[in-house]
Amino acid sequence: MGGRWQALTAAAFAAGAAISWSASAAVRHVDIELVLAIDVSGSMDAGKQELQRAGLMAAFRDPAVIQAIKALPDGMAVALVAWAGVGEQRTIVEWRRLTDDGSSEDLAARVADALPVHLGSSAYTAIGDGLIWSLRELAINGFEGPARIDVSGDGHSNCGAYPQLVRDRAVAAGVTINGLAIENEEPQLADFYRRSVIGGPGAFVIAAADYQDFVEAIRLKLLRELAPGPTAARQRGGAETNP
Repeated sequence: MGGRWQALTAAAFAAGAAISWSASAAVRHVDIELVLAIDVSGSMDAGKQELQRAGLMAAFRDPAVIQAIKALPDGMAVALVAWAGVGEQRTIVEWRRLTDDGSSEDLAARVADALPVHLGSSAYTAIGDGLIWSLRELAINGFEGPARIDVSGDGHSNCGAYPQLVRDRAVAAGVTINGLAIENEEPQLADFYRRSVIGGPGAFVIAAADYQDFVEAIRLKLLRELAPGPTAARQRGGAETNP
């Protein structure tokens, strides 16, 4: 664990996160470590958050997603992070190891309890700060495996840490960042994600036309995470963008 933990910790420290963790703690190997980092800024009204909630729950109850999870020899570890403006980040579902129907259902139930959540009432969007928090989670989670952060949101970053700088530090530490850009208010948001947010081997962006499309997009995004291939390109109402 030492080298990887040191790289993640260095990236998080460089980006501004405080880390407290014993490198000698027991670590469990998984095939994927995944932070789902979702936008809950002021633009996210109750209806949009309910669609986020429904999409995440449906994804982890989807038979194809569950089958893909079961096919992983050591399973996957997942945490759900909510982010808004500067200083407005929270882990709303702690790390869970998913291996089968029961563990996937447990995560879906925890998502149901965790959302909606309101961290900020303004229009501030601090994607870089959300990435910093997610890096911290990867450094202290007690799992070891290929590390990924999935960022979903509906706006450009307009405050806080520059997302491209945090992205570069994360990629240098071995983390892949993918994106889901919801383009209901900013039609070119996927381009911003491609330039400034995503990075790492095979990084990709899926564009959803609006929050109705988010429900299907998050399912297809998970399928691509678990079994890379053309599945995500067939998203209803959206488009796939590669770096």
